[in-house]
Amino acid sequence: MYINKAIIFGNLTRDPELRALPSGVNVASFSIATNRVFKDKNGAKQEQADFHNIVVFGRQADLVAQYLKKGSTAFIEGRIQTSSWDDKKTGEKKYRTEIVAEYVQFGPRGSGSTGAPSAGGAENHPMNEDTAGGNAAGPGIDYPKEDINPDDIPF
Repeated sequence: MYINKAIIFGNLTRDPELRALPSGVNVASFSIATNRVFKDKNGAKQEQADFHNIVVFGRQADLVAQYLKKGSTAFIEGRIQTSSWDDKKTGEKKYRTEIVAEYVQFGPRGSGSTGAPSAGGAENHPMNEDTAGGNAAGPGIDYPKEDINPDDIPF
């Protein structure tokens, strides 16, 4: 069995662009920036940013276009897809790699704002609002109330 799964959490670098396919299905496209911090071979702290093209279809596309904007945080799960085409001007072969989102969860918002916490599939997803926990300040991790006994772990 083969697996094609992408999971990212980052900030939108531009407002989502909503379009409709000839079939009538809405599609939203946007870009998300992620970063990592590491030490180089000299021990100096370095930061690297990566930019990911995201495509969302259907009802999720409508919600993304309505509630997300540049700078918003989002958690994306989906699959990686690469498309290719021939440039009409140069005849050169072009490639575009993007993440086709299957699940989008909106990140924390500032106080006083309203909006849906996730787009599509949230009710059946393990990271939905009910299981992700949260408090008045925003979503968070809902840690167990009791201590876990290592003897209860079956492996």
